[in-house]
Amino acid sequence: MSYLVEMRGIEKRFPGVHALRSVNFDLRAGEVHALMGENGAGKSTLMKIMSGIYPRDGGEMLVDGHPAAPDSPRAAQRLGIGIIHQELSLMNDLTAAQNVLIGREPRRSFGRLDEAALNRRCEEIFAQLQLRMDPRAPVGAQTIARQQLIEIAKALSYDPRVLIMDEPTAALNDAEIAELFRVIDTLKTKGVGIVYISHRMDEIKRIADRVTILRDGAHIDTLDAARTPLSRIIQLMVGREVTQSAPVIPDTSASAVALEVRGLSRGKEVRDVSFSVRKGEILGIAGLMGAGRTEVARIIFGADPRDAGEIRVAGKAVDIRHPHAAVQAGIGYLSEDRKHFGLAVDMSVRANVAMADLGRFTNRAGVLDEAAMKRTALDYIERLGIRTPSDEQDVRLLSGGNQQKVVIAKWLLRDCDVLIFDEPTRGIDVGAKSEIYALLEALAAQGRAIIVISSELPEVMRLAHRIAVMCEGRLTGILPGGAETTQEHIMELATRRGSALTGAEEAI
Repeated sequence: MSYLVEMRGIEKRFPGVHALRSVNFDLRAGEVHALMGENGAGKSTLMKIMSGIYPRDGGEMLVDGHPAAPDSPRAAQRLGIGIIHQELSLMNDLTAAQNVLIGREPRRSFGRLDEAALNRRCEEIFAQLQLRMDPRAPVGAQTIARQQLIEIAKALSYDPRVLIMDEPTAALNDAEIAELFRVIDTLKTKGVGIVYISHRMDEIKRIADRVTILRDGAHIDTLDAARTPLSRIIQLMVGREVTQSAPVIPDTSASAVALEVRGLSRGKEVRDVSFSVRKGEILGIAGLMGAGRTEVARIIFGADPRDAGEIRVAGKAVDIRHPHAAVQAGIGYLSEDRKHFGLAVDMSVRANVAMADLGRFTNRAGVLDEAAMKRTALDYIERLGIRTPSDEQDVRLLSGGNQQKVVIAKWLLRDCDVLIFDEPTRGIDVGAKSEIYALLEALAAQGRAIIVISSELPEVMRLAHRIAVMCEGRLTGILPGGAETTQEHIMELATRRGSALTGAEEAI
């Protein structure tokens, strides 16, 4: 059988880490080959070798049966290999069209940029994705989900024969995922081979033909996707069984209200939103992209101004106009974009943990007590099970799940009574997801009020004691957690345009 790409016995080492150990992988024309494994298993490293970002230390790579050793992404593109990275690589100050066609812009005489031709070509690429977006719009003004779609358009603009997709749906809602899968089906009929990396297990059954599983840098198995139960794939990924129990719904009716918002409004993004969260409760917030979920969280945290509304913490009205005021009121916010807004990725675990409460470690002369910072960081590393060689490790070198735990440690150090988690498991593998779920449940059991915003309905249903649903900036309903609520119930409210739940209807 002929292959578009074959990788045999691939080896890769970094200082102190044997990242890939004699890994085999192959890709056929017109198939989707899912590459699965926990964070740190070696998936991205293997794909960076295929796409010319990393050189291999051993083994061989064949493209159409011929030896190949791409030494740069441009060299890989010449071989017909394109990659869509999990981490966005767009330039926020440029337009969508300038990002998609950067370095290949149409020119007029004397080398002048032909803006009209540039935008027309970008519109043609967007049409393939059925993406309605002005090619002249600045990328920095787009949501993360739309930026992800621009990345996909950029990769497709090279007409690749091999397309590597690393977590392409992490920021997409169900409708956008369906459109992406439609594009993938079209590419398959054209003979394009697709390597698909995702932590969303349900996608594998929907889109993949074969599955290759890596664990600790080694090839574990390659399986037929249709014939292999998801439970078997998960077990091979993590080396153990991972169970997902239904949420235990506590009776918090006698608990004090930790956070209440009334009539929260900001332009068309948030319209007269009211809800409350009690101590010991996990409130899920669901809705499609653009529903206003993140916008509500940012207003509560003071990251964005509000036009109207009231915020009450422990029964007292608080005037939160900036994040510092929210922190002082006992509110912590874990952003959906943790690497830009939650972490200083080039600093150590120790520094990141201490960051939200540096005053605790500073003496009157303004000098930091490094020994106290170290003791505190080591304590949280142990308590939260953060896997890191030491507290001095740069956060950027940790897996996504461990980075998220560092953010959680930061807010626990502040002893926040209200914690808002925006997409808490985005880009996190199934094993780490289970750990994050257990951690959120433990925090609620300690009496903290938890808000979880998630695009994954199974995640909301798995965690939440109650589920608030939004559509077009409005709160359209609040559903009970547990087995009596289905995804259909949530989607009905998530698409209820022009209908809002008033503050009077929301039971405190």
